[in-house]
Amino acid sequence: MNIIETLEHEQMQTLANKKIADFTSGDTVKVNVKIKEGERERIQAFEGVCIARKSRGLGSSFTVRKVSYGEGVERVFALYSPLVESVELVRKGHVRRAKLYYLRDRSGKSARIRERKTGAGFRGNKKVAVAS
Repeated sequence: MNIIETLEHEQMQTLANKKIADFTSGDTVKVNVKIKEGERERIQAFEGVCIARKSRGLGSSFTVRKVSYGEGVERVFALYSPLVESVELVRKGHVRRAKLYYLRDRSGKSARIRERKTGAGFRGNKKVAVAS
């Protein structure tokens, strides 16, 4: 392990105490971001669909898309940034690809994502008979 990897690993350990849910692309997430206005600091929520996830160690990031007043808004967040307070999972989505950039061209019903069912009796998104 070289020096850069060692430093990145140490930095990730110090930032690992944040509340970051286990999410993938297609999931609806709520990202609480620290906003600084003058000398005041507050936390603002940004809720939308995660359309991309990049895992690069300390440089990991994810893109969240939402529609606000009829206009699509995307933000890219660094996963280990000190500005990201927490990431909460709102609902799991069932998608078949890792990058959902096709959602940029869609609106309305065609932009919906199915919800992934989890729990006993479900494998993937299919109901399986459970022996009683």
